[in-house]
Amino acid sequence: MQEILNAATLGSVYLLFTLGMALAWGTIGILNFAHGATFVFSVLVAHLVTKEAALPLPVVLLIAVAVGAVVSLLTQLLVFQRIVNAGADHRATELRIIIAGIGVSAIPIAVAQRVSGASPFGFDAGYTPSVYEFAGIRLSTTTLIILVAAIGIGVGLTMWLKKSRQGLALRAIGVDPETSEGMGVNRSALALSTMAVAGALAGLAGALLTLQLGAIAPESGDPLLIKAFAIIVLGGLGSMGGAVLGAYILAAAETVMIHLGFGTWVDAVSFGLIFLVLLFRPQGMFGTKEVRRT
Repeated sequence: MQEILNAATLGSVYLLFTLGMALAWGTIGILNFAHGATFVFSVLVAHLVTKEAALPLPVVLLIAVAVGAVVSLLTQLLVFQRIVNAGADHRATELRIIIAGIGVSAIPIAVAQRVSGASPFGFDAGYTPSVYEFAGIRLSTTTLIILVAAIGIGVGLTMWLKKSRQGLALRAIGVDPETSEGMGVNRSALALSTMAVAGALAGLAGALLTLQLGAIAPESGDPLLIKAFAIIVLGGLGSMGGAVLGAYILAAAETVMIHLGFGTWVDAVSFGLIFLVLLFRPQGMFGTKEVRRT
């Protein structure tokens, strides 16, 4: 049972990180490779603030969320939006966005390495987790916060995309951006708000993972990018429910590998899932085949 809880916790961390990437990629078509850098930079700012003042945990989380939203919003406004506006060919634009995201990510990571001396960093939130034990299972308040946040936000975001007017507009952009704009959908405004939400989720994921581990390194976002990519491909592009399920499937597979003594092969699970899904079901578990008019 403890291993099931560990897998659920790991899956929740993956999910919090992945939701922002899945939202931006599946709706406005932005595959943001700067997402991991946003994740790290949000924690860095919270770390610097808590060095100067003792703050309660909710305030520290809010700082990380706000920083993530601002960084992601600026990335969209100053970089990605300009590429989209200047690009006529859809495929070429996607490639430029990927390259730009990789380039942009180097800036926050370099700042984090410089400020932290390339050492792990965390924050003192004046928070000491309590640990409860029952039936041989150890559950900390930090784990409980991560589980509730991931499941609550994952389910809430999925329902919002399906039921709300703004969510339906975002899904319409993901299916046919030209037609949706012709029907009055403001793609630029929705793209900005979507990227802000994605960045906020990255900041929250970073803060919660830091609480769980005690500290993260400037490069901690890089491995999570591969995990997130595997989860999105597994669940299906454009399917938030698929991302939720995919995160826990990946975490369960990695936990099983560790339990069987193949801990060094854990990272290979992500690449293996990407390969198998692309080979046998390119649209993922819940995704649909891409249809674009020429």
